[in-house]
Order: sequence, then C-alpha cells, then structure tokens
Amino acid sequence: MTTEHTVHSAAGTRPSAAPPAAAAHDSGLPATLTGTRIARLAELAVAAPGSARVTTNAPYTGRPLADLPVATPGDVADAFARARIAQKAWAALSLGRRKQILLRFHDLVLARRDEALDLMQAENGKTRRDALLEVADIAITSRYYARNAAKYLAPRRRRGAIPVLTHTTELRHPKGVVTVISPWNYPLSMAAGDAVAALMAGNAVVQKPDTQTALTALWSLDLMREAGLPAGVWQMVVGRGSSIGDALMDHADYVMFTGSTASGRKIASDAGRRLIGASLELGGKNAMIVLDDADIDKAADGAVAACFPSAGQLCVSVERLYVAESIRERFVAAFIARTEQLKVGAAYDYSMDVGSLTTPAQLKTVTEHVDDAVAKGATVLTGGKARPDLGPLFYEPTVLTDVTPDMTLCERETFGPVVSVYSYRDVDEAIALANASPYGLNASVWSGNGARGRAVAARVHAGTVNVNEAFAAAWGSVDAPMGGMGDSGLGRRHGADGILKYTEPQTVAHQRVQGFTPPARISPETWATLLTGALKVLKATGVR
Repeated sequence: MTTEHTVHSAAGTRPSAAPPAAAAHDSGLPATLTGTRIARLAELAVAAPGSARVTTNAPYTGRPLADLPVATPGDVADAFARARIAQKAWAALSLGRRKQILLRFHDLVLARRDEALDLMQAENGKTRRDALLEVADIAITSRYYARNAAKYLAPRRRRGAIPVLTHTTELRHPKGVVTVISPWNYPLSMAAGDAVAALMAGNAVVQKPDTQTALTALWSLDLMREAGLPAGVWQMVVGRGSSIGDALMDHADYVMFTGSTASGRKIASDAGRRLIGASLELGGKNAMIVLDDADIDKAADGAVAACFPSAGQLCVSVERLYVAESIRERFVAAFIARTEQLKVGAAYDYSMDVGSLTTPAQLKTVTEHVDDAVAKGATVLTGGKARPDLGPLFYEPTVLTDVTPDMTLCERETFGPVVSVYSYRDVDEAIALANASPYGLNASVWSGNGARGRAVAARVHAGTVNVNEAFAAAWGSVDAPMGGMGDSGLGRRHGADGILKYTEPQTVAHQRVQGFTPPARISPETWATLLTGALKVLKATGVR
C-alpha cells in the first residue's frame, strides 16, 4: 500500500501527496478500493481452493488491479448443483419476501453509490457521469420488478374452451437455474439488471461476468446477499468462454447473454441443441436521423450524447449520423464545435466528459477502423488519433465524413468514440439508409415536430427508437421491452417480457359438467348438430 495517489486530468497525470485516508493499495485508485477490499470481492467468485488466477489491469493507468480465481468446468457444475438446491427454497419463498430483498438491494446500491462508481471507473475506464447512469439504472430496475412482479407472475384466468363450463388458469413457474453471461462495457447494469428479473421470478442464477469488470458484478452480488438473498441462489464464476462456456450451457435451464453477434449465434445454436430458451442482446450499428425541421443546436447536443458516452462502448450508442442536405453544413459545424469542447481524461470525479477505452483490444479495433477509413479516402473532421499522453487506452472523440462501403467501419460495429456523418435528400432515403444494416438495436430521430418524428421512428428497423433523445428515453422506460432486431439479437429485457422470459407458462384447465364428447344418451350425429349450432351462436353473440 502506498500513500501516494495519482491526480488525473485531461492534460495527463501528476503525482501528489495524499492524506492517509485517501491511500489505496495501488497508486491511482480511490480510497474505497483498498487491496483488502478488492481481494475480498475477488474471493466471492466460485472456484476450488488453489485454482489458477488471472490479473486484470486498470484502463486509466494500465497497472494491475485485481487478482481473480479462475473457475474450471467442474467448478461450474458444482455451482449449478448448489444452485438447484437453493432454487427450490427460493422459489417457495413468497413474492412478498423476494420483493423485500430486492427493495433492500435498491437501497444499498444508492447508499453505497460511490463504491460502485469507483469500481466501474477503475475496471472500465468510463467517466463518473457515465457510471452514475448505471447506478440509477439498477435502482430503477430493482424497484420496477420488486413492485410489478406480482402482477406479471400471478395466476391469470383465461377464457375457457366452453364458456362457464371450462375453468382455465395460466400459471407461471420459474425456469430453474439461469445462466447470465454479462459484458464489460456496462458492468453493473448488465450484470445486476438481468439477474434481478431472473431472481424475482424465482430462479437461481449462475453468472459469468466478463473478467475485466468482474469486481463490479461481484460487488452487486455482495450487496444482494447483504440484502438477504440466501446463499447459493446467485453465484458467479470467472473464466474464459472457451474454457467454461460449454459447462455454463450444458447445465442451464435458460441463458441470458449480452455480447457480440458472433458469440450470440453460437449460444443460440447450443441452446437450440439443448431445447432451452435464450435471450440475446448483441451488436449494433445504430443510426441517428436528423430531419430538416430539427432544432440544430438541440440535435447537435443530442448527437454528442448519442455518440460518445462510455467512450462509445455502448451497445445503443450511435455510429451512423444521417443529416438532411439542407441543414448539413450548419449541423456539422455545431456538432464539431461541441465535440471539440469535450474534456477527455481520467478522474474519479465528475470533471470529465469522455473516459478511456477499456481494453487494448478495443483500442486496436478503433485505431484500425479509423486508419482504414482514412487510407481509403475518408475525411477526419475532428479527432482521429489515440491519446497516450492521457493514459494507455484513450482515443479522441472522432467524427468522419466521406465514408464509403469499402471501409471497414461503414458497416461493422466499431464500439468506440467514432461516428460517420452522411447526408440524404428526402425522408424515404434517410429511412432506407438507416435500415441498410443487418443490425437493428437502437436508433434516434430528431425533428421539430413530435408527430413527424414518431412517424419516422416507426419505420426504422430497430428494437428501440428515440425521438429527440439519444437512447436513455427508451432504455429508461423499463415498463417497455428493450432488445434488438435482426443481427442485434433475440428476446427482450425490461417490462413484462423481461421477467416472463424467465418463466415456464402452464395451463391448467378444469372441465365441469360437460366437455366436447357427447353424453351417452345423445347420438354422435345429434351431438354434431348441437355442437355446430352452439359454435354459430357464440360467433353471432360476439363471444371471443
């Protein structure tokens, strides 16, 4: 442990003396992230004694951050065995008791907000502003499912086959043990958010968070147990998909995956082989359409908010900007001016607008995409280069134009602070361009007329479309489904879909007095005439 910490700024880093209370186990980390605390969180991951270890590095500095135990396929199997035992008792618990635990978790997340922010920044490299949105998201999601699960999961009367005589009920049973595989880019939202709904539905969860941001996921597990979740109901394993992925699939009753389209295809195939369900949120190449009647200043602000949060490492962020020819020049000038005012750097406070990329692999992808586009004739309007003076993984917010289909970033997801600007002549062309992608996750439409904006939005091939907003309006509307079309995935999170997917529907039909077979005293021919007449009466009287 050292008593020196690093103060970060957009201009670089400088060491400064710190009082003992601010000391951390490694220079550059905030006081909440002591070596002891990090080690305690790491040991919440399931692994046998003496297991192999993996070290993660902090994106801001490149220095070692956490030493995590690595699970084996046998460890995964053991976790599922424990989960199956724990799940039975958990499912037998009343919805009211589960609700109390989720609401206590909600309170703990808010009360310990700064711990979560420090962890997310240390592991992911995002700004504190971006990390704060994850804390808010988990609070909203936890409250929503705690207070709405009873409505979704309660037995429901359904219309019977024969009015009055058939009593039909739909029941909802938990799937059993759910595998959740969560990514590094939104380590709290994607880890805890998907687990919350599965748990509230009465399932147990065995989760594999991405190794780079496993501490944040383990922190949420720690808080959930503090809130009263019984041991074994939610467990986490750390390891590469190539090592433990098959075990996670082989034992699961359902799979929730957020990640690349390529990985999603394999998971869907494996789930199909086992005849289990899967929900997949995958890649995106999201479009923003600026209509000719848009408020240019508001649209330029919206474009900044759409393109550069979490350094562009956001599944629903915008990478394609389509602007009406009549306003293109004014919009681009306003957008570039705002982009160049963004503060880029590392700070464990709210002073920065854009943080670091998370991994060297992501920096490599972003650099290669931009360099390839420039080499093939694209024009850099601003940005376009890495910033090693700020930290090992920083890249400037970048705006390109003159992008053509032969350039890698034209159609492939970059997942960084890079956006390409295109123009269009009329609305039909704008919609055609926006839809000319195999992806369909999120989109944004800007117009001075709300009705016009919504009409255009309805024609865009995307699971969520925001009007005069980047992505937060749709994402934050947790009562509505969120997910992708096309290569952007299957299934939905949020709303009724987000919890019912973790359940097995069962129909219980109780037939009283008389069914569809004729009584002994009536001939089949007479019964056929009576039954046919009854069906005609039901139709004529409007019975559904």
